[in-house]
Order: sequence, then structure tokens, then C-alpha cells
Amino acid sequence: MDVSIRQARALVAVVRLGSLTRAAQALGVSQPTLTVQLRGLEEALGLTLLDRGVRGSLPTAEGQRLAEAFGRLVGDFDLLVGEAREVAAQRAGLVRLAALPSVGTTVLPEALARLRAASPGIRVLIRDAVAHRIGALVKAGEVELAIGTDMGPEPELRTELLLRDRMVAVLPGGHALAGGSIPPERLAREPLILTDPQSSVRVLVERCLSMRGLPVSPAYEVTYMSTAIGLVRAGLGVAILPSSAVDAALAPAVVAASVDAPELEREVLLIRRAGRSLSPPARALAEALRLAARGGG
Repeated sequence: MDVSIRQARALVAVVRLGSLTRAAQALGVSQPTLTVQLRGLEEALGLTLLDRGVRGSLPTAEGQRLAEAFGRLVGDFDLLVGEAREVAAQRAGLVRLAALPSVGTTVLPEALARLRAASPGIRVLIRDAVAHRIGALVKAGEVELAIGTDMGPEPELRTELLLRDRMVAVLPGGHALAGGSIPPERLAREPLILTDPQSSVRVLVERCLSMRGLPVSPAYEVTYMSTAIGLVRAGLGVAILPSSAVDAALAPAVVAASVDAPELEREVLLIRRAGRSLSPPARALAEALRLAARGGG
């Protein structure tokens, strides 16, 4: 016969309260029901746990030892159940998220602020990653959610559109090309500051220039967009970056200009594993990201 959590609670309550009557009241059961639970526990274990007499029920040595051990187990059990209920109610839990560095300055902070206001007990661990690494992190189960771009057919992944993001030219203040839409042919004659070849931004830029028979030969190649903007600020060239990333980072010495190339636009996606349910905390984060991307209230 198996031992149940109710039986363990029954023994703990009787030993702690020193009375079957008080224990039954504390557990919200009748005294006969409590007696049946205790006898069932003794039968399951093959032990006498309580000595019953005119002075009430007193724990045997083994009953005392088990009551103390069961008390710890019941406490841990109740704690786990309580934590699970908090997670289910989207009030607590942990979400691992991979994200493009470019969304880290705009959409993601706004989403996290929304999430904290609604569910302050949810923690989010963030991994910055270039586009080609995003899908691998999700498929490997290292993150539950990701913000990335379309890098080709991935049957193991499920995606949904968060936002569309235009690329812009980032120029030193007072540059001759500032103030209008820049043709790619003219832009290609500038010393270009481009992102890592494995980034989604670089893929778009190379595709745009290649379509027009223009060479892709950056003067500088960087991993972080903040570095690219710093080089622009120093007058070392012109960067092509997502508008979502540069809005919050521009300084008076740096300006943004549109590029006359409709293909310089990317879809930023919310990515998860196909066929897998999101945890309640991840669902809460996903909804906060959707609201932030829409600019909704």
C-alpha cells in the first residue's frame, strides 16, 4: 500500500498539536476520517506510530521520527505547489530569452518594463545573439523564446511577426548626404561601417548592394551597433543600421537618413520551438513583447 500526502499530513498534525481533535480541526476533516488515515499509514508502513490511551494519542519513537521527517517533506511539497501556482498565474517564474542586439535598446526594454509592472515575480535571462545563432539556441532548448529574423525554412521553429524594421544610414552631423533619401549607389562610395557578416543587417545590406552590382567592401566591420555609431561619431564613415536600434542612440554629432532601397527592411520575429507549449511566464513575456511592438497600451 502506498503512503499518501494526506496520511503524512495527518501524522504531522497529530504529533505537533498533541490531539486527534485539534489535528482534525486544523486539517478540516472529521476525527473518524483522521483516524482512518492514521491507521492506513501504520498498515502501509507496518509500524505503530501512535500509542492510543486514556491520555490521548502519543507518538512512538518511530512515530516522532517520521513526523519530523514528514514535516520537512510536507513543507517542501507545499512550497513547490505554491510556486507552481504562482507560475501558472503568471506571477512568478523564469524565462530564458535570446534577442538580436538591435532590439535591446527599444522594443525589449519597453516589454520588460510592462512585464515587471504586471508580473514583478517573473525573471528574464537575456542572451544577445546574432541572427544565425538565434534559431540554434531555441532548437537546443537553451532559450524558450527568441527575437530574431527569418534565416530560411526551419520546421522545428514556430515564428510570428513582431515588427518591420527599416535600415537607415547613420552619418556624422553635417555630412553632405544628410537631409534626404540616399541612393545605394551613392552610399556605396562612402567608407561603410557594417555589422558582422553573420548578422541579419549585414545580410540585407549585402543583398541590396549585390542586386545593383555594387561591391561590398566595408571600411570597418563591427559586432556591436554602439561601436558602429561611435565610429560614425568620430567621422570614420557611414553605418547602415536598423532604425529601431539607432533612434535611442543618436547624439547631436550623428544623424540618420533614409536609404532609397525598399528591400532594406527586415521582419523581426518572435521565435519558439514548434510543437512545444510555452510556460506561463514565457506567455506573459510574449504578450508584453507584442504590446511593446505595437506600441499598445
